[in-house]
Amino acid sequence: MSESDDPFDEIIAAETERDPDLAVIEAGSRTLRTQGGPPSADVPARPEDPEVDKALREVEAELATRWGETKLEPSVSRIAALMDVLGEPQRSYPSIHITGTNGKTSTARMIEALLGAFELRTGRYTSPHVQSITERISLDGAPISAERFIETYQDIKPYIEMVDGQQEYRLSFFEVLTGMAYAAFADAPVDVAVVEVGMGGSWDATNVIDGDVAVVTPIDLDHTDRLGGTPGEIATEKAGIVKQDATVIMAQQPVDAAQVLLKKAVEVDATVAREGLEFGVVSRQVAVGGQLVTLRGLGGEYPEVYLPLHGAHQAHNAAVALAAVEAFFGVGAARAEPLDIDTIRKAFAAVASPGRMEVVRRSPTVVLDAAHNPAGARAVAEAVGEAFDFSRLIGVVGASGDKNVRELLEAFEPIFAEVVVTQNSSHRAMDADELAAIAVEVFGDERVQVEPRLPDALEAAITLAEEEGEFAGGGVLVTGSVITVGEARLLLGKG
Repeated sequence: MSESDDPFDEIIAAETERDPDLAVIEAGSRTLRTQGGPPSADVPARPEDPEVDKALREVEAELATRWGETKLEPSVSRIAALMDVLGEPQRSYPSIHITGTNGKTSTARMIEALLGAFELRTGRYTSPHVQSITERISLDGAPISAERFIETYQDIKPYIEMVDGQQEYRLSFFEVLTGMAYAAFADAPVDVAVVEVGMGGSWDATNVIDGDVAVVTPIDLDHTDRLGGTPGEIATEKAGIVKQDATVIMAQQPVDAAQVLLKKAVEVDATVAREGLEFGVVSRQVAVGGQLVTLRGLGGEYPEVYLPLHGAHQAHNAAVALAAVEAFFGVGAARAEPLDIDTIRKAFAAVASPGRMEVVRRSPTVVLDAAHNPAGARAVAEAVGEAFDFSRLIGVVGASGDKNVRELLEAFEPIFAEVVVTQNSSHRAMDADELAAIAVEVFGDERVQVEPRLPDALEAAITLAEEEGEFAGGGVLVTGSVITVGEARLLLGKG
């Protein structure tokens, strides 16, 4: 395909007419030599039916007229008003509510898999999406169909417009999607909802639920302009999901964050289970395609559980997820015995987390990870060294302008032989040249290459990884943003 025939620029031009956070870059716009890798996880492609695709684009376009996810007015008044006119759908099922800085989506997927293995009907709401907006709302472990997404939006649209007319500000993009998720879960109906906060906790749109179990994944510095400059300050906002008489499942936290969370738990008579004390990772060893872990839960030990995800951070996410599901079933409180080990093993073995240490190609190996802050980058850098034996690793980094890019790059500097800096299609993306200037300070000029277009960046990185020969063990890690990873995933033929 010649450069002039490459439709990527046309696709981007068309997509940027609406919110780029909603953009889904069509698959196969550029062939990157030999493609392969394991089967795709549950990330839906565009609908094959042209009429359905058109209708979905119309919904996306309407959503794009609303405030994006980075524009906030800290209040739950609008979403509460929407829930009121919809008849409080979020009260029709119990829920597990998840906050934290890193690991929320992977933990949510693990909780969903465990609950499903025990034959409960689940609804999962996570954000942002990797490729398709429909990923955000899942039923029974799979994203809802485009048809159901459209139908749900049309069903509640009159109520959305009613609330818009009564409020100082219209419902935001995220608030509308949250309303759709809660309505879809009630309509299904689900036995339990697994809900990830969008940002923070207290004033997050999801916080109109009263989670029976509140999960707090590791808290670190991110969104500091909105949530606070220390883990303790950030924890104050995130503690808002802890409700009266709930059970709090708390991952390992910085001391100041842990103190804030424990104080909130005391205030509302919540029960607390802490990683490293009441539950945790007993042991872990690298296995083909993932790791073999032994977890200590609230009800006892769960030995030799295969987890098809890489990295110590995912083992810790698994321990948190297991404790959350035990708490939901009353293990450690109403019942003493552990959950069935064979069911636990079956559930974890089926877990997938797209865009999180995901291998999407071989020869050379291309890994995608949506790490977008320093803590996430450090976890990924450690996991790459443990899970892969790369002789030469090339980074492709496209980041958002509102992130701590310098520390993110510093986390990857020890493992990248060279880095190709680029930018994704989002209006939030940091300019490639601006990113390159920081990268040169971190890596040195000779280790940095600039390719503003993501397809060119992927081509360049694969070429660099292949320089040592087909069997030399070169690899590519694409990272820096969920949007960068989602667009790369489609360009590499996934979804």
